[in-house]
Amino acid sequence: MVNAEYPHWQTVPLRWKDNDVYGHVNNVVHYSVMDTVINTWLIERGGLDIETGGVIGLCVESQCKYHASVSFPGELEVGLRVGHLGRSSVRYEVGMYSKETVIAEGHFVHVFVDRESRRPVPVEGLLRSALEELRTGLG
Repeated sequence: MVNAEYPHWQTVPLRWKDNDVYGHVNNVVHYSVMDTVINTWLIERGGLDIETGGVIGLCVESQCKYHASVSFPGELEVGLRVGHLGRSSVRYEVGMYSKETVIAEGHFVHVFVDRESRRPVPVEGLLRSALEELRTGLG
């Protein structure tokens, strides 16, 4: 699934353990999917070094609205965009789809901080360039 609302798309396979006792993907999985897609982008495109880098992103806010159910087996097509890019923070917007159906939409806010002091730092260089690629006029 690709549409112009989201500049980046990633397919995330569902796993057996993602289903809950009610037979659908549990809500906590949707948050994990958002976190995974965002951090994959940051590592692969933004040069974020999660193990030893001096800058890390801390989640300060997240939210998810559920529209439909999905279950294993299957996969989610996940769209990612940046709705707001500030000096030291970014608000990601995420859409999760299955077979053209909107399953969930959410947002996730990172504040980038110095790994040691945990004080906010400016988003610069390769990281800012990668986030700029995801900016849209939406949101």
